[in-house]
Amino acid sequence: MYKRQVPGHKWQLFTERFPHVRPAAVDLVEKMLTFDPRQRMRVEEALAHPYLASLHDISDEAVCSTPLSFDSEQHALSSEHIKELI
Repeated sequence: MYKRQVPGHKWQLFTERFPHVRPAAVDLVEKMLTFDPRQRMRVEEALAHPYLASLHDISDEAVCSTPLSFDSEQHALSSEHIKELI
C-alpha cells in the first residue's frame, strides 16, 4: 500500500544504481530490504547468505531459545501516549 502512495517515484534496481558492487552483496541487500516483511529475509537466512560466509561461523552463533515478545507493538497507541513514551 505504501509503495502505491509514493507518487511518481521510479523504483530502480540496486544493480542499476550500484553497478560496481558485487552481485552477492546486492542480492543480500535486496533480500534484507524487501518491503513486505512476510517476504523479507530472516536473520538466520541473512547470516547463512554466501556474501557473509567468510564472516559467519554457525558453531559460534548464539541462539535465543525462546521468541522475544514485543507486546507494546501490538497495541494502537495514541500520539499523546507515544509522546509520553519518548
